[in-house]
Order: sequence, then C-alpha cells, then structure tokens
Amino acid sequence: MCCSGFLKMIMFVFNGVIFLAGAAILGVGVWVKVNSDSFLGILNGVDGAPSGLSELVYVSYVLIGVGVVLVIIGFLGCCGAVKESRCMLLTFFSIVLVIFLIEVAGAVVLLVFQDVAQELLGELEDEVRKGIEVNYGKDEGLTSLWNATMEQFKCCGYKNYTDFDGSPFNEEHGVYPPTCCNASITTGVCNKNGASRSMIDGCFDKLLQLIEDNAVVVAAVALGIAALEIAAMVVSMVLYNNIGNKA
Repeated sequence: MCCSGFLKMIMFVFNGVIFLAGAAILGVGVWVKVNSDSFLGILNGVDGAPSGLSELVYVSYVLIGVGVVLVIIGFLGCCGAVKESRCMLLTFFSIVLVIFLIEVAGAVVLLVFQDVAQELLGELEDEVRKGIEVNYGKDEGLTSLWNATMEQFKCCGYKNYTDFDGSPFNEEHGVYPPTCCNASITTGVCNKNGASRSMIDGCFDKLLQLIEDNAVVVAAVALGIAALEIAAMVVSMVLYNNIGNKA
C-alpha cells in the first residue's frame, strides 16, 4: 500500500509537470503564431516565392497541437493514478509513447530549422525588395502590412532603409518610414541622413533572430519534457502492474 501510494504520488507529480509544460508550449505556439503572421504574410504574397516557405507558418500550429495533447495526457495520467484505472493508465502509456517519438523528431527538426528558414528567406530578397520599390506607398494593403511588421519587430525594410529608395512613398514625400529612424538620433520626419545614421536592422534579420531564439527554447523544453515522459511511462507501467496484482 505504501509503495502503491508513493507511485501514485510520483505519477501525479510527473503528470502535473507535463500538464504545465504542455500549457507553456501551447502559449509559445500562440505567441509565435501572433508574432510571425505579418512578416510571413508579406513573403507569401511575393511572386515566385518558394513552395517550402508556406511550411514556416505551420511551426506555430505544431507547437499548439503538441501543447494541447500534452495538457490532455497530463490530465489523463493524473486521473488514471488517482482512480487506479488500468485502462486509463494503459491509454496514457500508449499516447505518451507516441508523443515522445514525435517530440524527439520535432526537436531535431527545430534545431536545424534556422538554416532552412535562412535559405528560403534569402531566395526572396530580390523579389521582396522589388515589391517595396514598386508598391510601398501605392498599394495600401502592402503598405499597411509593412508598416505593421516594421512597428512590431522594430525593423526597417527587408535589409535596411535603402529598400525604400525610389518607392512611391519615398518619391512623393522624400522621406522614409518612421521606424527607419532612431528617435534618439532623429527628430521629426525620417530623412535620408537620419535613416543612414540610425541604421535600423532589416526585418529579415529580425525574423531570423525570432526563429533562432524560439527554436532553441522550444527544442530545450521538448527534450526536457521527453525525459519526464520516459519516467512517467515507467511509473505508469509499474502502477499498472501493481493494480493488476491487487485485483
């Protein structure tokens, strides 16, 4: 009885951690989805964009899906231990085993995702910069999308302020978007002098940094959860056998 009670407590603690970690991954997935939509929207609208680019959008959905599943199995494991249900424990073990294998594969993909993303986004540079030169200030939808992206990421153009040279906005007003100038350096409108002195990073570099930071964090969290899941599977099977012996 003492051993069984200890195992139930261990099972409850393990699955409580898995439940909370699943909620954390779900939160990261939602955050990545919200913060990546604007820039990816621009890239997906570029003529000649590589077909693989659309797959970047799915990363956030994968994280959200994994988070939801972890929350469910964490709840299932806790209930199976408390209620001493062999059916629930066996179901829990099976689901966790499948999720464990998926997470290991996903962690490996995330670790190499940065290089893949950089290659895909690098192929788009000429097309995106041409789109800015031709349509920024003329196409209301593209202009609004770029403004929202630059404001959100605190960046300027695809590579830097020179992307806006010759654009309808630059030709008409003789200035650059406000985000291309550092407020501590330039006051008033953002002219060429202020933009060149500020040298705000382009959105390409900012997006790569976002991908890099989140890939490392998510991969580390996933591997940590995988270790907990191995322990939880072992405990669940021991508890499963003990319940069977009691019956």
